[in-house]
Amino acid sequence: ELAMYAKALGHPMRVRILRILAQQTECICGDMVALLPVAQSTVSQHLKLLKNAGLVQGEIDGPRVRYCVDPAVVRRLKALVRDL
Repeated sequence: ELAMYAKALGHPMRVRILRILAQQTECICGDMVALLPVAQSTVSQHLKLLKNAGLVQGEIDGPRVRYCVDPAVVRRLKALVRDL
């Protein structure tokens, strides 16, 4: 479980995205692109990996996807790291 989360967070941009999401209740991918020095397609790929690992949730809202951190999973990640 910890290895799966570590792999998902193995890129600095994904860590940055998770930090941005942790500071907000939700964020639309397009809004996040304005905060990051990478293309929209790159942000989408990183969000997909974070979502597949369960660290973020995505909800389709028309043509947009709203993302947010899954607090329960982040708490679990913290516990796993603390128990190392």
